[in-house]
Amino acid sequence: MPSRARARSYDPAKTRTAVTAQLRRVREAVEGLDEEGLAAPTRLGDWTVRELIAHLAMAVSSVSRLLERPAPPAREVTATGWATATAAHSAAIDTDTRALAADAAGTAGTAGTAGTDPGGLLEREAARFAETAAVAPGDRLLATRVGAMRLDDYLVTRCVELVVHADDLTAATGVPVPHDRQALATTARVLADALAAKAPGGSVEVRIPPFAVVQCVEGPRHTRGTPPNVVETDPLTWIRLATGRLAWVEALESARLTASGDRADLSAHLPVLG
Repeated sequence: MPSRARARSYDPAKTRTAVTAQLRRVREAVEGLDEEGLAAPTRLGDWTVRELIAHLAMAVSSVSRLLERPAPPAREVTATGWATATAAHSAAIDTDTRALAADAAGTAGTAGTAGTDPGGLLEREAARFAETAAVAPGDRLLATRVGAMRLDDYLVTRCVELVVHADDLTAATGVPVPHDRQALATTARVLADALAAKAPGGSVEVRIPPFAVVQCVEGPRHTRGTPPNVVETDPLTWIRLATGRLAWVEALESARLTASGDRADLSAHLPVLG
């Protein structure tokens, strides 16, 4: 399994296409939002929709910004490692997000300066992404918040950011933001591997059809037949569980999740992404 052997690999071309496709769907969803919609609350603390959109723009703009900086000497973090390390940087991420949202609204910087509307902000970052990510080599190292990462790995994490927060945007606005299939698959796999890294072992098999299967949690490892402890759910439910958007009990009670076996309760290991 990817969690016990080599790191899972992702097709670089498909990843770049998935980031572009998911960003386009987010842009389309925010185009019709008025000031009331932008000021609406989200499920992310006291962030409004405006801050959420700014964070999405920042997630993409970081690719260009990091490519402009000197490359670090050696790789330190993979996409899986990123997923389990981001929570430690939540305060800095929050500060940067609020600053960008304020600037986009025209409330920061020189008095009288016009802000950039959220749709325009995302459009600008989409253009920058196309110019930089399309030509940069995948093995280029980036000095990210959590450590030095390959560009290809960092683009995988951009899929995660866009998919997770597109779902947040849907919850906040009531406007469905469709998920690109490749971006959804990538996100489900990264978060499954992060669970396996956080709770290593082979006693529980987690199935997220059609995208991922991992084994985790210490205990007896099955070698053939049906495992004694199985958890199964759909990709979006898994993503919500892995990011703390959905409680384990709620997922069970709604029948969006099945868990069999005395070790199959994974609530103590969730969320895996802060």
